[in-house]
Amino acid sequence: MSDVVTPPTSPVSRERAKEIKRQSVISTARQVRVLSRAELTELTGLSPATLTPLVRDLIAEGYLIERGPGTSRAGRPRAMLEFNPRAELVAAVSLEPSRISCEIADSDGEVIAHRTARLAGDIVETVCRFIPELVGDGLSALRGVAIAAPGVSSGGAVRLAPSVGLVEGRPIGETVQRRLGVPVVVDNDVNLMAAGEHAAGAGSDVADLLLLHVADGIGAGLVLDGQVRRGAGGAAGEVGFLPLDPAGQGHDGVGPFEDRWSENAIAERLVALRPGRRPDNPVGTLVELARTDDAVAAYADEVLRAWARLIVSCVCVVDPGRVLLSGAAAQLDDPAIARLQALVAEAAPASTDVRRAVLGDRAVLHGAISYALSAATSGLPTLLPT
Repeated sequence: MSDVVTPPTSPVSRERAKEIKRQSVISTARQVRVLSRAELTELTGLSPATLTPLVRDLIAEGYLIERGPGTSRAGRPRAMLEFNPRAELVAAVSLEPSRISCEIADSDGEVIAHRTARLAGDIVETVCRFIPELVGDGLSALRGVAIAAPGVSSGGAVRLAPSVGLVEGRPIGETVQRRLGVPVVVDNDVNLMAAGEHAAGAGSDVADLLLLHVADGIGAGLVLDGQVRRGAGGAAGEVGFLPLDPAGQGHDGVGPFEDRWSENAIAERLVALRPGRRPDNPVGTLVELARTDDAVAAYADEVLRAWARLIVSCVCVVDPGRVLLSGAAAQLDDPAIARLQALVAEAAPASTDVRRAVLGDRAVLHGAISYALSAATSGLPTLLPT
């Protein structure tokens, strides 16, 4: 008697195979926007018998909208299908000192709802309340969430973010993902700024860039080969901790460099030089006063030299080619930026273009929408930076 040979089982389950085909149809329709069933068959490689029930389901789910017949060179005009960007919604959340901002966007990146409020109470509870309220009846279309926090993020946990009460690692991404049931991305806010400027701002024409953000602290976002780089522990870009200034004193999540050269430090020094009210825009005030006050001008040059040392240190390691000045650093006037560019050129081992970021406060949410859309369209159960 001959042995019975059992055919090998497929490594892909029937349900998984169906989901792969479904995602193929969605991805194709998202790219082409309007197409016939015949074109969908040709582009996906799926047979009409396979495609018919998938299209029927996607119409019922709101992904595809049936339109009237399109033009045809010969024969009867074909009924057309149109991709509906509102079938996929994403949420972008920005945690800032004392406030939270949230936007809902469709898969085209068009913002359809926005809210900013004072950050009070538990962060996770606030996020999980905000998003459903903003999405409203479209909650079933929510496909991904991106959360920006001013600290170190790894695996959805945030630490070293004292300004929003997250000094020790807390898994906010995992908790929000479990509560809302969609992929969640949690990342450093400056990483998201860099992603935003790369997607729609001053870095949209390059593959490599470093965004230097000066605020209460100093951080950097790094994009290499078109991808945000976070490092093994999520701490890439924490340049405020670089030991470039022996006079700086790190403490309570504040690095030694940012202790001396951040927006807060500049404000304190200005008050010492020109006693009076603390300036609302320290760097802008520094630039203005430096035009007529020699002591302030000398200090302004110290600031530019310190920031140049920081930029050159980064260039020596990653050679980004372009450095974008964000936050308070973007308040430098043209002569100050030219001076900073000259200082960098004198010491950097590679050509580096220094210019202002252009998206301002919108950069974080631009980046968060980009992240959330990637999470929504990746087909992965989760997308937490590690």
